[in-house]
Amino acid sequence: MSSVTENPEGTGYERIKASKTLDEVLATAMSFERAAREFYSSLKDRVSKPMRELVQELAEEEARHYALFEQLRSRADVQQHISLRIQTPASDHRFSDYVQMPKLGDFPDDQSLLQYAMGREQAAMEQYGALAREIPGGPIRELFQYLAEEELSHKSELEKRYYELVYPSNV
Repeated sequence: MSSVTENPEGTGYERIKASKTLDEVLATAMSFERAAREFYSSLKDRVSKPMRELVQELAEEEARHYALFEQLRSRADVQQHISLRIQTPASDHRFSDYVQMPKLGDFPDDQSLLQYAMGREQAAMEQYGALAREIPGGPIRELFQYLAEEELSHKSELEKRYYELVYPSNV
């Protein structure tokens, strides 16, 4: 009787199914950043005065991130690797969910907005960090490392604002 040895990495089909091309990864990241910019921009006249400056800053940051991806994607050295397959991070599903616009109502309260924004920054930080570990060295990895650090910084700022909002007497 012969025994079948299990391949810890799965079949070739399973590995391909659990991966995306670099082009798909960049397209998803750009969609994520574009959706965020549009979402935050749409809130400008629908949030409390203290939050208006924050949503404007967030919209501008997301626009900068989108531009970084756009520039990177158009580079000749990146185009050479556009069909490279990359293992899909465990965070991919959660990250992709944030491409959809949330339903926070016509005039979202500050707490709901901050909770959503913190979740979005967390998902981006996890995704970009995982991609930076997965992608071979070079400008793409450097961009994902940079963006993971940026998202961590944004999340920290949002957490600070959330804490000030929810626990104003402790500040």
